[in-house]
This record gives sequence, C-alpha cells and structure tokens, in this order.
Amino acid sequence: MPATAAAQARGALGPEHVTIIRSFLDTLPGRVDPDVRELSEGTLASVGSSTGPDELRKTAQKLATAIDQDGPKPDDKERARKRYLRLGKQQADGMTPVNGLLDPEARATIEPILSKFGAPGMCNPADHEPRTSGTPSQEQIDTDDRTAVQRNHDALIALGRTALSSGELGQHNGLPVTIIVSTTLQDLETGAGSGVTGGGSLLPMADLIRMASHAHHYLAVFDKHTNEALYLGRTKRLASVGQRIVLHARDRGCTKPGCSVPGYGTQVHHMTGWAKNGLTDVDAVTLACGGDNRLAENGWTVRLHDGVVQWIPPPELDVGQARVNYLHHPERLLVEPGT
Repeated sequence: MPATAAAQARGALGPEHVTIIRSFLDTLPGRVDPDVRELSEGTLASVGSSTGPDELRKTAQKLATAIDQDGPKPDDKERARKRYLRLGKQQADGMTPVNGLLDPEARATIEPILSKFGAPGMCNPADHEPRTSGTPSQEQIDTDDRTAVQRNHDALIALGRTALSSGELGQHNGLPVTIIVSTTLQDLETGAGSGVTGGGSLLPMADLIRMASHAHHYLAVFDKHTNEALYLGRTKRLASVGQRIVLHARDRGCTKPGCSVPGYGTQVHHMTGWAKNGLTDVDAVTLACGGDNRLAENGWTVRLHDGVVQWIPPPELDVGQARVNYLHHPERLLVEPGT
C-alpha cells in the first residue's frame, strides 16, 4: 500500500482511512489483476486525502462494485432464497416493526413508487386533501415537515389503498381482497376502543373512522337481517360474501382453541360437516384454518353456543381441553363465568 503509506506520512490520511482502504483490498477477489489493485489503492488514497472516512467508505463500495459487478460466484438461487419481508408483532401503542431483505427486482420496482408518492408534499396525512396524483403545490411542499422515511411510510399506505380500490386483486378465501374490521356499535358511537382486522391486528377507532370516510362499506348488523341471503340451507355449499363478512365479525379467526390464525387465513367450516347434511347457514358455519378444518372432520364436535363457537374433542381425546378460543376475543376473559 505505497500510496496509502505516503499519504499517511504526510498526515493526509488517518487510521480510519487506512482501515477502510485495507478492508477494500482484502475483500477484492483473488482474480482481480494486480495492476487494478495498485490503481485502486492509489485512487482511494487520493480520494481519502481530501475527504472524510464516511465518503471514502462509500467511494470504496462503489469502486468494489465497479471492479467486480457480479460479486463472488453469482448464484441466483441462493440470492432468491434470502429474500423476505416480515411484519413484526403489533406493539402496545399499535405500531408494528417491519424488517426484510429485498431482491434487486423488488428494489427496482419500489424505487420509482417511493420517488413519486414519497416526494415532499405527496400523500401527506396532515393535509385536508392529501395529494395522491399530479404534482403537489409549493405550499404543500413547504408545509410538509415529515422526514424522508415518514414519507416512505405514507407512500406505502397510498400504494396499498390504490391497489385495494383498483378491483384487480380478485378474491381471497371467497371474499374480495379488502380491509375487514369488526367493532361494536358502542365503540363506534363513542369513538373509543379498537376494531379488530381480518389479520388479527387492532385498529384504533379514530383510524377506523377516518379510513371508513373514504371506503366502500359492508355493514353487518346483528339485531336485524339485511336483504343479502345469510341462510342458504343446502342450496349452496360455499358461503356467500355476506356470510363471510359476518363470520369475520363474529369469529375473527380460527375458532379452534389455541389457534392464532387470523380471519384472512381461514376457511369456512360446516360445523356438522357438509357430507353429513350440514347447512350453509351463518349459525351453522364457522371460521377454521386449513389444518383445523380437516381436524374437525375427524371426530370433533363443533357447535355454536350463546353466540360462541365451541370445539369438543372426541371422547378418547377429551382430557379437559379448552372448549373456546379466547385468542381472537380477549374481551371475553373479562366476563364473569355464566354471564
């Protein structure tokens, strides 16, 4: 590293500069020509003599990519295996951590979207009428006090809302791909509490009311029947959209005790079994995940009792298991037994 040594002797490079250059040379593949190594070392020593460590580090990364664009032994299958996007557990304040690793295609796809919808003045929830198309006004840009990462967050909401309202996402488990939230009339009237989404997350009432102001609604009212058929008898095996909406509100997720699969991941199960002349009525079906749906066909008894779904194991397996799943209805834990 003659160029680096000379620059350090002049006092132009500090210890951190030297570490960055040494690390750069150490990580270059052995197949790189010695002349390229020597040229690169001299270039980084020159750049580092007039810049700080952070800029030198970025320059070294760019140079390494230029020299070895494919990286070590390109392996598309291994790279694809590492991709992921994970939603963490919802925190007490309602916020959810997100982490992941995007492949090049995913990044290239999302970059222009964030550039558009994450620009200053775009998709700003603080605006009375947020700009979601065209170009924001200078006033919207000047009054936008969000950070870049906050704008990216709001851009994701705008992107999701556009996709959901496009009508091009088809159906999932018999329902249009849409946001499903169940709540009580009391919480809705007081503007307090939280609704429960089909994914099992909590949505504060203020957010629910704001979202509902620009949404197309399905409304399930339990003290009176709507005109949509909720009692189909044996005329149809698959539950209707109206029935599925009611089941999301009533069950919220798989009703097998101990199962945490939320509503979006469930199927409609005939409590007495379709093969045993089960009816496709809203009080004769329930939500169950794929595995528990099949389990219920093997000796388990599933029934609706006082509006709550109960699972009773076959006699040879009945060793005092829970009959009711409280994971989707924690509020039931606050009710006195027998009330």
